Amino acid sequence: MALIPATILTGFLGSGKTTLLKRVLTEAHGQKIAVVENEFGEENIDSDILVTESKEQIVQMSNGCICCTIREDLRETLQLLAAKKRKGLLDFDRVVIETTGLADPGPVAQTFFMDDEIAESYLLDSIITLVDAKHAPQQLNDRQEARRQVGFADRLFISKTDLVGEEETEALIHRLKHMNPRAPIERAHFGEVPLEGFFDLRGFNLNAKLDIDPDFLKEDEHGHEHHDHDHEHGEHCDHPSHQHGHGHGHHHHHDDDVKSFVYKADRPFDPARLEDFLGAIVNIYGPRMLRYKGVLHMQGTERKVIFQGVHQLMGSDLGPQWAEGEARTSRMVFIGIDLPRDILVQGLEQCLV
Repeated sequence: MALIPATILTGFLGSGKTTLLKRVLTEAHGQKIAVVENEFGEENIDSDILVTESKEQIVQMSNGCICCTIREDLRETLQLLAAKKRKGLLDFDRVVIETTGLADPGPVAQTFFMDDEIAESYLLDSIITLVDAKHAPQQLNDRQEARRQVGFADRLFISKTDLVGEEETEALIHRLKHMNPRAPIERAHFGEVPLEGFFDLRGFNLNAKLDIDPDFLKEDEHGHEHHDHDHEHGEHCDHPSHQHGHGHGHHHHHDDDVKSFVYKADRPFDPARLEDFLGAIVNIYGPRMLRYKGVLHMQGTERKVIFQGVHQLMGSDLGPQWAEGEARTSRMVFIGIDLPRDILVQGLEQCLV
């Protein structure tokens, strides 16, 4: 049986996840979607879709979609869904897992890699984070969970942009790009998101494409290259809520603890040294490393080496050959909470041939 693609939908409380989900569920797109509400025993927000109160209920909808609420282990529910699909009791093409507004999507994502049974049935496609334009500046200042959700995302949707001015939206986009330059950012009005922007994003595929926002790279070229160890702007201010949107050029958001940085090198890496170093870094800083990815030029192979990870889970793979005339540059992006940039940069430099 082909693997069932899974999407994790996360986002701040009130950002419109339910509206978005209802649209995805009720639209006639010909796809049969199973939605798993990862509610952790809170009251069920979707009582109008899910009318039952029992511990675990699977509701088949008129257009073939399925909804189920979990009050316990995500693993068990996913196994149950896959078993029912195999036996022909349920028919669905893909799964969307909606996490609660304050959940850390990390452990949910890890379920797909740590558990053999789940890995044999499902393919984790992407983590999508919904950001509420009106309340985001405050939520990002005050809640680390909100910042983590941004760092994990493969794609960010901004909702409620109609409630704020264009300047505020632009400032928010700028801030999000600094936290996560690898997630494309789109605006979503009242849950209206094209489904091709929602499914089959292949965020967890080990592929040779490293999507880093090109503006972020351009900005990096202006003297923020990795040798410059970014002076963190505004880190001495004790009132993060006062830090947003005063329009001081580009740097008023560097005080977020979730940050990203891009490392580039033209010399090849020594494979053994790099493996040891990355292993050590993941061991020590894994819980603070949200997402990281790289396309690497390794000594001893004509092919690109691709690696990526979530927290302590890291995978690598051989990619396609370097094209003739292509610049063999290693590029890596690290997204995490207060990662020690200097240690990472020095360590990586020492792994170069």
